[in-house]
Amino acid sequence: MVACSGGPDSLALAVATAFVTSRLGRRAALVTVDHGLQTGSAERAAAVADWAASVGFDPVEAVPVTVAGRPGGPEAAARQARYQALSDAARRHRASAILLGHTRDDQAETVLLALARGAGPRGLAGMPARRDLAGVQLLRPLLDVTRAQTRDACAASGLTPWQDPHNTDPSYARARVRADVLPALVTALGAGVLDNLARTARLLAADTAALDDLAAAALATPPPPSDGAAVDRPLLRDGGGLSVVALAGLPGAVRSRVLHAWARELGAPPGALSHRHVDALDALVTAWRGQGATALPGGVRVGRRGGRLLPVG
Repeated sequence: MVACSGGPDSLALAVATAFVTSRLGRRAALVTVDHGLQTGSAERAAAVADWAASVGFDPVEAVPVTVAGRPGGPEAAARQARYQALSDAARRHRASAILLGHTRDDQAETVLLALARGAGPRGLAGMPARRDLAGVQLLRPLLDVTRAQTRDACAASGLTPWQDPHNTDPSYARARVRADVLPALVTALGAGVLDNLARTARLLAADTAALDDLAAAALATPPPPSDGAAVDRPLLRDGGGLSVVALAGLPGAVRSRVLHAWARELGAPPGALSHRHVDALDALVTAWRGQGATALPGGVRVGRRGGRLLPVG
């Protein structure tokens, strides 16, 4: 299932998908999301759906969503509404994956925005080529393709893509990066800077995945043996909490991921859980001075009791 706004990137992806699937004997679906944020958005979504049906996509859907009232700024709210609509559509039509048209240029912008807000390796890893979205595979097959190439693909196919005015609206940080920051970097450092930013994201994504695997393995440590047999190292999970000694023995990059994952297990909402919360949990391990419990999002509180980190009332 292709997610297509009618812009050059997703339209080029749709053209390529139609070309490939028709030759493989596979069916391809297409969904376009109407955010209702601009005049004529419903008509534009309908036009994208009509075009998709005309070139062989089946099924085709134009899905309206409500953005207002969702948490976060306008970009975050629209993104949340869009991904919810996409995952619902994929499950409705039993699609094997959702294809998104993000390009190398989008990846470079994402890395710069993450750097500007002080994100860690996970943020600097940018957009993953593949991830799970509520049980549906989300794929970005164009991350090595430039935005200019998608425009050329549309022109070669005789298509006129829609130009989203939000992409040039300076009130949006990404639009400012696109219009001012990236061109300035290319002027100062050469065109290769975009490839280098995207390559940095790939390298950090691989490192982050390895650290995530180590953290998951640590959290999967079995409980102590019931027969009282000795173990050769402190077990991480201990009586409903986490052993401080075992946590202290982990490399910092692994420990922070363990604490982040454990906080989510306790009910802290992932979107509200920040590095400051994880740092406060880490301080209960590495900078213990008898301080009180750490408050996490979702009303979760964690304290240190008897050599363990435990949820407390």
